Amino acid sequence: MTVRAVIFDLWGTLARWPEAESGAFRHRWASHVGVRVEDIDAIWYGPGAYERRETGSIASAIGSVCDALGVRADVDELVSWRLDFARRGLVPSPGALSTLDELQMRGIRVGVITNCTEDVALVWNESPFARSVDAAVFSATAGWMKPDRRIYERACAELGVEPSDCLFVGDGANDELPGAQQVGMTPVLIHEAGQDPVWEGLREWSGLRITSIPHVLDLLG
Repeated sequence: MTVRAVIFDLWGTLARWPEAESGAFRHRWASHVGVRVEDIDAIWYGPGAYERRETGSIASAIGSVCDALGVRADVDELVSWRLDFARRGLVPSPGALSTLDELQMRGIRVGVITNCTEDVALVWNESPFARSVDAAVFSATAGWMKPDRRIYERACAELGVEPSDCLFVGDGANDELPGAQQVGMTPVLIHEAGQDPVWEGLREWSGLRITSIPHVLDLLG
């Protein structure tokens, strides 16, 4: 195939998910409203919560938790804390930016498709990734999550390419690799060398796989 674009997942692929920072934000939130962090987590991670917060505004996601707990909060201040969390979390994985820049130098379009809360989209242009990515599609602002085919098609449309011209690189969360394959992309699993993939069901992955972002370049010949 002729590769005209490489589209990446964000968390667990181009950037490490900032688990400690996420916990610190929720503890600060809990202290702010006078509840236990376990009370917040029970709702934040409750049934259906992931889908709601990843396809809508971060203010609504935070406000709905406060409402469910029956507490008053300055939602704007909590959102500002969450934006700071996103800024600190958008740290490129080793070799990520140099690889993205090399792809662009070769005339290959670079995209990102991520299931994420809206804070990521709001601070994206401040992040180190912004200059090296031609099109980024965020579930929170698109209204669709991987593996919905529409989110892949949106990225292709913004990049001006057909799905069959694209590699999709991800750690396999959210059934993103089968989702990419179903729209015609070539999926590539990424996981750390010497370790099994993070997500269940991918140990026997039969498709392409790499163990670091720069290895994408090896797939291009």
